[in-house]
Amino acid sequence: MTVVDTSAPAAASPESQASGSSFYAAMRLLPRREREAMFAIYAFCRKVDDIADEPGPSRAERTLALEVWRADIDSLYAGETRGDTEDLIEPVGRFNLSKDDFVAIIEGMRMDVDGDIRAPSFETLDLYCDRVASAVGRLGARVFGMEIGPGHDLAHHLGRALQFTNILRDLDEDAAMGRLYLPAEALRAAGILSDVPARVIADPAVDAACRWLARRAQEHYRAADRILDAARLGRLRAPRLMSAVYRRILARMEAAGWAPPRMRVRLGKARLAWIVLTRGLLG
Repeated sequence: MTVVDTSAPAAASPESQASGSSFYAAMRLLPRREREAMFAIYAFCRKVDDIADEPGPSRAERTLALEVWRADIDSLYAGETRGDTEDLIEPVGRFNLSKDDFVAIIEGMRMDVDGDIRAPSFETLDLYCDRVASAVGRLGARVFGMEIGPGHDLAHHLGRALQFTNILRDLDEDAAMGRLYLPAEALRAAGILSDVPARVIADPAVDAACRWLARRAQEHYRAADRILDAARLGRLRAPRLMSAVYRRILARMEAAGWAPPRMRVRLGKARLAWIVLTRGLLG
């Protein structure tokens, strides 16, 4: 489950694949070349995430598909175009995107494919978030034109904040796939001994476990704010908007709670438009 919201239907162009994403409005704020680069990165994330989440193929088949992507990325950085990497050629060259970050994203997907993640240690969850979320942020920071140090710091904190928010939003959907990303430490603190997804999300005490993770998400949002406020370079409206949208989703979940039965939190068009206006277009 990557930080990329993959609710949009598959489509031919990178932009059309991103059009249903929660990040689409933020990406649209960027100048054309930066916008096209982010759409290409998004499309890559979407494709490898679909491999990890596809219910039909066996684990061996999905592992092979991810290894093919890794070989294609190797070829891309060797100056060859293989597979479905054509849309990445221009962004990789123009923004000096790191191969290690693309590989990290693939490795994050491997963590889902190798075995359904169930109540990982917080250390394992943090590694997973670094691969599927913060690696995307490191690529984005280069596109945004940030300095390397602040860009990596922003990716660290905002990536984890967004991914924790996704985990808290997608409890039921993940459990239906046999996955439970709430860390073991949060479950123990809430007095939950099981790691069976269906049992955990049906336990009223899951609310306390979710609030444990929500507090850490809020810490990362605050750290990201400090980095954005201090940053000297970069097109920062896009990450500010991403943060504002997901922070609002988290606030609504905190107000509603996570005890069953839960309703999936969504932002209405009017609320999203207001956030875009106040945090995006107006900086």
